[in-house]
Amino acid sequence: MVQDDKRITIITGHYGSGKTEFAVNYAMKLKQISPKVTLGDLDIVNVYFRSRERKKELEEKGIHVISSSIEGDSIDIPAVAAIVSPVRDKSTRYIVDLGGNDVGTMVLGRLKPLLNAAETDFFMVVNVNRPDTSSPEGIVEEMKSLEDASGLRVTGLINNTNLIRETTAENIAMGDKILKEASQLSGVPIKYTTYVEEVVKDAEKLPDDLGGELFPLKFYMRK
Repeated sequence: MVQDDKRITIITGHYGSGKTEFAVNYAMKLKQISPKVTLGDLDIVNVYFRSRERKKELEEKGIHVISSSIEGDSIDIPAVAAIVSPVRDKSTRYIVDLGGNDVGTMVLGRLKPLLNAAETDFFMVVNVNRPDTSSPEGIVEEMKSLEDASGLRVTGLINNTNLIRETTAENIAMGDKILKEASQLSGVPIKYTTYVEEVVKDAEKLPDDLGGELFPLKFYMRK
């Protein structure tokens, strides 16, 4: 699973996609196989559900968290040196939790000149239950907007279709169908399909041909 991804993983997604929940789960899974993992909270768009809120829990697991050096929700940008250091440190796996619109992706300006495409993934998390990403065309439009603002190309789609605690296998399968059409339109593969184990009680009904690998999640950002 995550062991085959590139060393640097930038995770973005439209508001309500569950991007940060996925980023925290991704970091937790990565730490199981990698001795050195860093999670950078560069989301300056949404002041709620930010990976920095789980800094203590993540660091107890041995995951280094980069966020503002000054505590407070209004202080958004970590020191440039802190952002850049894991890019240069080849011994660490680096996850970037990035804001989910064209404004949010602009913070990559400091990193982009240092990024090597050969070691960088740019994943877009999608919940088709959100209005702007409810159709294949809407997903592709959002993708292009993120790519134009960041200067990077999305390398993988994450099907994170959910209704929080009302999610069912049928809902995930519906998202899979829409993501597959978006994948065909864009040429970008589906990397993972997520589900929360404690919520999706009928997971055995998930289709065998889901796009990407199944990625079980836990709720870290929600109680």
